[in-house]
Amino acid sequence: MHAYLLTVLGLICFVEGLPYLATPEQVRKWLKWLLSASNHSLRILGAALMVFGLLLVYLGRRHGG
Repeated sequence: MHAYLLTVLGLICFVEGLPYLATPEQVRKWLKWLLSASNHSLRILGAALMVFGLLLVYLGRRHGG
């Protein structure tokens, strides 16, 4: 179980780091947008990302083993 958790955390760190390596200028623009966005917009974005993430987990568990 611990090995699985470490693998998942490692993959999360890898995926989260990709934009900073590949397109740092776009990340800066995105962060500026985040700072200027309303709380409502950020909540909608957060909810959408959570639903998308749960969908990916479901699909992975259901079809990938």
